Amino acid sequence: MALLNPTPPPYDVREWEKKPFPERVKLVCQSWALQGYGTPWPVYLVYILKIGFYIWVWSLFCSVTPGLGDLGSFKTWYFEPIAFQKAVLWSMMFEGLGLGCGSGPLTGRYKPPVGGALYFCRPGTTKVPFFPGIPIFGGYKRTALDVALYVAHMGFLLRALLAPELSPALIAPTIILLPILGLTDKTLFLSARAEHYYTALVCFMFVSDWLPASKLVWVGVWMWAATSKLNHHFPSVVAVMQSNSPLTGFGSLRKLLYRSYPDDLRPSRLAHVMAHAGTAVEYVFPIVLVLSDGGTTTTVALGVMLVFHIFITSSIPMGVPIEWNVLMVYGGFVLFGHYADVSAFAVSSPLLIAYLLFALLAVPLFGNLVPSRASFLCSMRYYAGNWAYSVWLFKGDSSKKLDEHIVKLAPRLPDQLEGMLDEEQIIASLSKVLGFRSMHLHGRCLQFLLPKAVDDIDEYEYLDGELVAGIVIGWNFGDGHLHNMQLLRSIQAQCGFEEGELRCIFVESQPMGQGTHSWTIADAATGVRETGKIRVKDLLPLQPWPPAAEPQP
Repeated sequence: MALLNPTPPPYDVREWEKKPFPERVKLVCQSWALQGYGTPWPVYLVYILKIGFYIWVWSLFCSVTPGLGDLGSFKTWYFEPIAFQKAVLWSMMFEGLGLGCGSGPLTGRYKPPVGGALYFCRPGTTKVPFFPGIPIFGGYKRTALDVALYVAHMGFLLRALLAPELSPALIAPTIILLPILGLTDKTLFLSARAEHYYTALVCFMFVSDWLPASKLVWVGVWMWAATSKLNHHFPSVVAVMQSNSPLTGFGSLRKLLYRSYPDDLRPSRLAHVMAHAGTAVEYVFPIVLVLSDGGTTTTVALGVMLVFHIFITSSIPMGVPIEWNVLMVYGGFVLFGHYADVSAFAVSSPLLIAYLLFALLAVPLFGNLVPSRASFLCSMRYYAGNWAYSVWLFKGDSSKKLDEHIVKLAPRLPDQLEGMLDEEQIIASLSKVLGFRSMHLHGRCLQFLLPKAVDDIDEYEYLDGELVAGIVIGWNFGDGHLHNMQLLRSIQAQCGFEEGELRCIFVESQPMGQGTHSWTIADAATGVRETGKIRVKDLLPLQPWPPAAEPQP
């Protein structure tokens, strides 16, 4: 179908395949700068329809609540406390089912377009336990008990959503079960967006304090997200995201994001200004909202907040956390608009105050200072560009072992796309993932690490760890800790790669206050081969491609 064909790259794909790896990287980066992922517009329509589904189902849950109604009477009930609380509950369920972040073609998920529950409800699928070696909850394969706990979690969420009124007793099972699920599989805890939704649910347990406490949750998310963008990485994020935005589909506009297209694809002064301005805005409007108590000031701040999230959503960021942005906007209008007169500092319970200090201060601070020990989600380091990632290098066609030995629902990406696109379109589409990673500042690390990992990159199939996680564990949303050494060990235990068949590069986030990325190179069969650090300032002068790709006389 022509409507579903991606935008073709400005070069012959077959000729591109024959070129040396550095030149291939250069061409695909130049293509990304003007085309982004090349997504056909009907795909964007699917995501818009998914937002509509998300809102419609929430309204159905609200309609069983006395005093609330359907979408036709939305203006009369959207600000009711229970409507907001059910929005948080439904968002957690929506994400936990695999319908939100990490779903659809923009996350490398085609057939099936979702993972989530399809994996989490199936014994034998691969999991990533918090403590791999502990009895009962450890191991690398999902058990019947794991499935039962997940189903119970979904069941308790559904019970609360269908209840005519909410009480601590209805929320308590989720408060208890989700951390246990995190022990069985970190994927479940993270996919539920626990750093946000779980913290909000804890607030709901305190009937007299939940409203001001929820304000602090929203402010905490915004403030840490802004803080994490105080780095050298974020301008590259802005350039890469806007090159993929359907609203910047003009080559001349996208070229302005880079210093000198096509030969200098470092972020331009415009990209830096946009990055710093966005960070400033994300700092200012939450402060204004939390300190104001209604009137014009609140209205202006809410308007800025709305535009801010619309801009993020319109960029269609990879991972596509659209529903999360919808909830942030909705929560902003309810908490700081309708209930502007409620002070965020009116929390009275010492226990709740202690928990908020832990969840909104201690955990994100620790995660930013010691990123190797915490997810970027728990650190609230959203779209800052400073993420852990991995690259998996399969020699020859050895990646087929994933299909042969691992219980999963999604085959390798080329097999998912077979029948949807022709062979050249498949090659072009998958190559864009290489461009996406290389265009980010941390992707420059690969210029030093790929030659250390393998002798001849052309003998290997390059797969980003995000794609490996998507097909093996059923969820991917930018967290490199879900496809690190732990996943490599579990895959090796199931597949038995020979030495040299699978090499992995793991790059850790830059810790706050430090100027380096730690890295590890490992072989599936023999383990860690080499470790080291790369200075961020050494990455800044580099192009997204290796120097060998520079034009030859």
